[in-house]
Amino acid sequence: MNRGMMVRRMLAVFVIGVMVLAGVASGQSLTVQVSKKEGIGAFITDAKGMALYIFKKDMPGRSFCAGPCVEKWPVFYSENITPPIGLKAEDFGTITGDDGRKQTTYKGLPLYYFSGDKNPGDANGQGFNNVWYVAVP
Repeated sequence: MNRGMMVRRMLAVFVIGVMVLAGVASGQSLTVQVSKKEGIGAFITDAKGMALYIFKKDMPGRSFCAGPCVEKWPVFYSENITPPIGLKAEDFGTITGDDGRKQTTYKGLPLYYFSGDKNPGDANGQGFNNVWYVAVP
């Protein structure tokens, strides 16, 4: 690893640490975070570090992932979003699907998990079928 790459990684870890500490210092626990992965860049995760995705076929305020789709791409929902520094709470919202299930949105687009992600930091759904992408800040 070259020196420039190492410095960028250290800076990214520092920035993420500061964002997490800012939420802890304010007495709130973060419900979403920003993670970074080589080859992808920065992306939004839940509080446990699990990647959150958007579906290119969705429209603002409307999810088109249903049935078997939701089995592979479970919805993300948090009643109250507490974002880290750098993300705005007003960019998050909630929609209710046709089945009555609530789902958190980012800038109007529904957020999902990917069933193929097993560990925090995984982003195995990135680019899946050219319609699934990590949510970017």
